[in-house]
Amino acid sequence: MSNNLYVFLIIPLVVAIIVQVIKGIIDISKGRFSWKNFSGYGGMPSGHTALVVSLATVIGFKEGIQTPAFAITLVLTILIIRDALGFRRYMSDHSRAINDLVKDLPDELEYKYKIQEERIGHTPAEVIVGAILSFVFTYILYII
Repeated sequence: MSNNLYVFLIIPLVVAIIVQVIKGIIDISKGRFSWKNFSGYGGMPSGHTALVVSLATVIGFKEGIQTPAFAITLVLTILIIRDALGFRRYMSDHSRAINDLVKDLPDELEYKYKIQEERIGHTPAEVIVGAILSFVFTYILYII
């Protein structure tokens, strides 16, 4: 592969789109598809994980794993995954608690408060599946 743009930009974006489509198919099969969920946070598998794992994978393949570019990308990948599993998951828990409190309000007060998005973070399984799918699709796209 001589075209670096394809390797470093297009492959991770295509992989992220493929994983988002898989997420949409899973949501359809569970009867909960919405465009908001399709383009939003959370859900199985993790699109954010897929994007950064794909980027780290192509850098590892193209530049090597003992390069500064790979090290920087690996740190970015760890931060994104940690955010999905930590802070955004924490926000999901808080949103569910807030929504439960709002639902317990009398009807005349409940309408004043916006229902919070609850699907923000990821479970470990969603991140792991996103990473595995990302590596597999990245490898396939890299070798063709």
